[in-house]
Amino acid sequence: MKYVTRFRAAITATVGFAIVLVLWQVIGSTKLLGPTFPPLSSVIASLTVPYRRHLYIRASLATLSTAAWGYGIGQAGGLATALLGHLLPFCRAGLDRLASVIHAIPMIALGPLFMAVLSPAWAGTAIAAIGVFFVSYIAGCTAIESAAPTHRDLFQIFGASPLRRLWLLDVPSALPALVTGLRQAVPVAFLGTILGEWFGSAHGLGLLILSAMENFQIALLWSTVILCCGLSLVIFVLLGYVERIVGRHYR
Repeated sequence: MKYVTRFRAAITATVGFAIVLVLWQVIGSTKLLGPTFPPLSSVIASLTVPYRRHLYIRASLATLSTAAWGYGIGQAGGLATALLGHLLPFCRAGLDRLASVIHAIPMIALGPLFMAVLSPAWAGTAIAAIGVFFVSYIAGCTAIESAAPTHRDLFQIFGASPLRRLWLLDVPSALPALVTGLRQAVPVAFLGTILGEWFGSAHGLGLLILSAMENFQIALLWSTVILCCGLSLVIFVLLGYVERIVGRHYR
Protein backbone atom coordinates (compact mmCIF):
# COMPACT_ATOMS: atom_id res chain seq x y z
CA MET A 1 0.00 0.00 0.00
CA LYS A 2 2.87 2.33 0.83
CA TYR A 3 4.48 1.82 -2.59
CA VAL A 4 1.15 2.37 -4.35
CA THR A 5 0.75 5.68 -2.53
CA ARG A 6 4.26 6.74 -3.50
CA PHE A 7 3.65 5.71 -7.12
CA ARG A 8 0.44 7.76 -7.27
CA ALA A 9 2.21 10.75 -5.74
CA ALA A 10 5.03 10.45 -8.29
CA ILE A 11 2.54 10.24 -11.18
CA THR A 12 0.63 13.26 -9.89
CA ALA A 13 3.82 15.29 -9.50
CA THR A 14 5.01 14.31 -12.98
CA VAL A 15 1.70 15.23 -14.61
CA GLY A 16 1.58 18.55 -12.75
CA PHE A 17 5.15 19.38 -13.76
CA ALA A 18 4.40 18.51 -17.39
CA ILE A 19 1.35 20.79 -17.37
CA VAL A 20 3.45 23.67 -16.04
CA LEU A 21 6.04 23.15 -18.78
CA VAL A 22 3.38 23.06 -21.51
CA LEU A 23 1.75 26.23 -20.18
CA TRP A 24 5.15 27.91 -20.03
CA GLN A 25 5.79 27.07 -23.69
CA VAL A 26 2.34 28.20 -24.82
CA ILE A 27 2.37 31.47 -22.87
CA GLY A 28 5.90 32.29 -24.00
CA SER A 29 5.21 31.47 -27.64
CA THR A 30 2.02 33.54 -27.78
CA LYS A 31 3.62 36.47 -25.88
CA LEU A 32 0.67 36.66 -23.48
CA LEU A 33 2.94 38.12 -20.78
CA GLY A 34 5.05 40.24 -23.09
CA PRO A 35 8.54 39.86 -24.56
CA THR A 36 10.17 39.31 -21.15
CA PHE A 37 8.51 35.91 -20.76
CA PRO A 38 10.25 33.69 -23.33
CA PRO A 39 9.04 30.22 -24.34
CA LEU A 40 10.62 27.22 -22.64
CA SER A 41 12.30 26.18 -25.89
CA SER A 42 14.25 29.47 -25.98
CA VAL A 43 15.44 29.01 -22.41
CA ILE A 44 16.57 25.45 -23.09
CA ALA A 45 18.32 26.58 -26.26
CA SER A 46 20.17 29.24 -24.26
CA LEU A 47 21.24 26.64 -21.70
CA THR A 48 22.59 24.29 -24.35
CA VAL A 49 24.52 26.80 -26.47
CA PRO A 50 28.06 25.33 -26.70
CA TYR A 51 29.97 28.59 -26.33
CA ARG A 52 28.11 29.41 -23.08
CA ARG A 53 28.81 26.05 -21.46
CA HIS A 54 32.08 27.16 -19.93
CA LEU A 55 30.45 30.37 -18.72
CA TYR A 56 27.67 28.48 -16.94
CA ILE A 57 30.08 25.97 -15.39
CA ARG A 58 32.47 28.64 -14.12
CA ALA A 59 29.63 30.75 -12.68
CA SER A 60 27.97 27.72 -11.09
CA LEU A 61 31.18 26.59 -9.41
CA ALA A 62 31.81 30.10 -8.08
CA THR A 63 28.27 30.33 -6.65
CA LEU A 64 28.46 26.82 -5.17
CA SER A 65 31.78 27.64 -3.51
CA THR A 66 30.47 30.88 -2.01
CA ALA A 67 27.22 29.24 -0.89
CA ALA A 68 29.14 26.36 0.68
CA TRP A 69 31.31 28.71 2.72
CA GLY A 70 28.33 30.75 3.87
CA TYR A 71 26.35 27.59 4.59
CA GLY A 72 29.15 26.07 6.66
CA ILE A 73 29.86 29.25 8.64
CA GLY A 74 26.16 29.86 9.30
CA GLN A 75 25.51 26.28 10.36
CA ALA A 76 28.52 26.24 12.68
CA GLY A 77 27.54 29.56 14.27
CA GLY A 78 23.86 28.65 14.64
CA LEU A 79 24.45 25.20 16.12
CA ALA A 80 27.17 26.47 18.46
CA THR A 81 24.87 29.25 19.70
CA ALA A 82 22.00 26.78 20.20
CA LEU A 83 24.33 24.46 22.13
CA LEU A 84 25.49 27.35 24.30
CA GLY A 85 21.89 28.20 25.15
CA HIS A 86 21.25 24.56 26.05
CA LEU A 87 24.26 24.26 28.34
CA LEU A 88 23.78 27.72 29.89
CA PRO A 89 19.99 28.17 30.25
CA PHE A 90 20.34 31.66 31.75
CA CYS A 91 21.75 32.81 28.37
CA ARG A 92 18.87 31.39 26.34
CA ALA A 93 16.59 34.44 26.42
CA GLY A 94 19.38 36.77 25.31
CA LEU A 95 20.46 34.42 22.53
CA ASP A 96 16.86 34.17 21.29
CA ARG A 97 16.63 37.94 21.08
CA LEU A 98 19.98 38.13 19.29
CA ALA A 99 18.86 35.59 16.69
CA SER A 100 15.55 37.42 16.22
CA VAL A 101 17.30 40.78 15.71
CA ILE A 102 19.67 39.25 13.14
CA HIS A 103 16.74 37.65 11.32
CA ALA A 104 14.78 40.93 11.30
CA ILE A 105 17.49 42.72 9.30
CA PRO A 106 16.81 42.48 5.52
CA MET A 107 19.65 40.56 3.94
CA ILE A 108 19.80 42.82 0.91
CA ALA A 109 20.45 45.83 3.18
CA LEU A 110 23.61 44.17 4.48
CA GLY A 111 25.23 43.82 1.05
CA PRO A 112 26.74 47.31 0.78
CA LEU A 113 27.94 47.11 4.38
CA PHE A 114 29.70 43.79 3.90
CA MET A 115 31.17 44.99 0.61
CA ALA A 116 32.65 48.04 2.39
CA VAL A 117 33.78 46.26 5.57
CA LEU A 118 34.99 42.99 4.03
CA SER A 119 35.32 42.86 0.25
CA PRO A 120 33.02 42.24 -2.73
CA ALA A 121 34.26 38.66 -2.92
CA TRP A 122 33.12 37.90 0.65
CA ALA A 123 29.80 39.77 0.59
CA GLY A 124 27.89 36.72 -0.68
CA THR A 125 29.47 34.44 1.92
CA ALA A 126 28.62 36.84 4.75
CA ILE A 127 24.99 37.35 3.66
CA ALA A 128 24.50 33.60 3.20
CA ALA A 129 25.99 32.93 6.62
CA ILE A 130 23.67 35.46 8.28
CA GLY A 131 20.60 33.86 6.70
CA VAL A 132 21.68 30.30 7.48
CA PHE A 133 22.55 31.23 11.07
CA PHE A 134 18.93 31.89 12.03
CA VAL A 135 17.60 28.70 10.41
CA SER A 136 20.36 26.67 12.04
CA TYR A 137 19.81 28.26 15.45
CA ILE A 138 16.06 27.59 15.44
CA ALA A 139 16.57 24.01 14.23
CA GLY A 140 19.30 23.45 16.82
CA CYS A 141 17.22 24.79 19.71
CA THR A 142 14.26 22.64 18.70
CA ALA A 143 16.34 19.55 18.03
CA ILE A 144 18.40 19.57 21.19
CA GLU A 145 15.27 19.63 23.34
CA SER A 146 13.51 16.81 21.47
CA ALA A 147 14.57 14.03 23.86
CA ALA A 148 11.69 12.46 25.78
CA PRO A 149 11.31 13.75 29.39
CA THR A 150 11.25 10.17 30.68
CA HIS A 151 14.65 9.51 29.12
CA ARG A 152 16.06 12.66 30.68
CA ASP A 153 14.67 11.66 34.06
CA LEU A 154 16.32 8.27 33.66
CA PHE A 155 19.70 9.84 32.98
CA GLN A 156 19.25 12.12 35.98
CA ILE A 157 18.36 9.18 38.25
CA PHE A 158 21.55 7.38 37.26
CA GLY A 159 23.58 10.53 37.96
CA ALA A 160 24.73 11.26 34.42
CA SER A 161 26.60 14.53 34.01
CA PRO A 162 25.15 17.20 31.67
CA LEU A 163 27.86 16.57 29.08
CA ARG A 164 27.33 12.81 29.19
CA ARG A 165 23.58 13.26 28.80
CA LEU A 166 24.20 15.65 25.92
CA TRP A 167 26.38 13.16 24.08
CA LEU A 168 24.39 9.98 24.76
CA LEU A 169 20.82 11.31 24.71
CA ASP A 170 20.36 14.84 23.43
CA VAL A 171 22.54 14.61 20.31
CA PRO A 172 21.13 11.29 18.99
CA SER A 173 17.57 12.50 19.67
CA ALA A 174 18.33 15.77 17.89
CA LEU A 175 19.72 14.28 14.67
CA PRO A 176 16.41 14.10 12.69
CA ALA A 177 15.50 17.72 13.45
CA LEU A 178 19.09 18.82 12.82
CA VAL A 179 19.11 17.25 9.36
CA THR A 180 15.77 18.96 8.66
CA GLY A 181 17.40 22.27 9.58
CA LEU A 182 20.35 21.48 7.31
CA ARG A 183 17.93 20.90 4.46
CA GLN A 184 15.83 24.02 5.03
CA ALA A 185 18.95 26.21 5.10
CA VAL A 186 20.01 25.30 1.55
CA PRO A 187 17.70 27.76 -0.30
CA VAL A 188 18.61 30.48 2.20
CA ALA A 189 22.31 29.97 1.47
CA PHE A 190 21.73 30.28 -2.28
CA LEU A 191 19.55 33.36 -1.82
CA GLY A 192 22.20 35.09 0.28
CA THR A 193 24.91 34.15 -2.19
CA ILE A 194 23.02 35.50 -5.20
CA LEU A 195 22.25 38.75 -3.38
CA GLY A 196 25.87 39.12 -2.35
CA GLU A 197 27.08 38.56 -5.90
CA TRP A 198 25.03 41.55 -7.02
CA PHE A 199 27.26 43.86 -4.97
CA GLY A 200 30.43 43.93 -7.01
CA SER A 201 31.34 40.24 -7.24
CA ALA A 202 33.63 39.34 -10.14
CA HIS A 203 32.04 35.93 -10.78
CA GLY A 204 29.02 33.78 -10.00
CA LEU A 205 25.47 33.21 -11.20
CA GLY A 206 24.29 36.35 -9.42
CA LEU A 207 26.64 38.46 -11.53
CA LEU A 208 25.42 36.64 -14.64
CA ILE A 209 21.79 37.44 -13.74
CA LEU A 210 22.66 41.09 -13.17
CA SER A 211 24.54 41.33 -16.45
CA ALA A 212 21.66 39.71 -18.35
CA MET A 213 19.17 42.18 -16.83
CA GLU A 214 21.31 45.20 -17.68
CA ASN A 215 21.81 44.06 -21.29
CA PHE A 216 18.22 42.85 -21.74
CA GLN A 217 19.34 39.30 -22.57
CA ILE A 218 16.06 37.67 -21.59
CA ALA A 219 16.91 34.10 -22.58
CA LEU A 220 20.22 34.26 -20.71
CA LEU A 221 18.45 35.74 -17.67
CA TRP A 222 15.87 32.97 -17.52
CA SER A 223 18.38 30.19 -18.18
CA THR A 224 20.62 31.44 -15.36
CA VAL A 225 17.69 31.66 -12.97
CA ILE A 226 16.67 28.09 -13.93
CA LEU A 227 20.24 26.97 -13.31
CA CYS A 228 20.22 28.58 -9.84
CA CYS A 229 16.93 26.92 -8.98
CA GLY A 230 18.15 23.57 -10.29
CA LEU A 231 21.32 23.60 -8.19
CA SER A 232 19.40 24.51 -5.04
CA LEU A 233 16.71 21.89 -5.69
CA VAL A 234 19.23 19.10 -6.33
CA ILE A 235 20.98 19.70 -3.01
CA PHE A 236 17.62 20.12 -1.27
CA VAL A 237 16.37 16.78 -2.62
CA LEU A 238 19.61 14.97 -1.74
CA LEU A 239 19.39 16.21 1.83
CA GLY A 240 15.76 15.06 1.81
CA TYR A 241 16.98 11.49 1.29
CA VAL A 242 19.49 11.93 4.10
CA GLU A 243 16.70 13.28 6.29
CA ARG A 244 14.59 10.21 5.54
CA ILE A 245 17.44 7.79 6.37
CA VAL A 246 18.32 9.57 9.62
CA GLY A 247 14.67 9.77 10.64
CA ARG A 248 14.25 6.05 10.00
CA HIS A 249 17.13 5.21 12.35
CA TYR A 250 16.70 7.72 15.16
CA ARG A 251 12.94 8.24 15.51
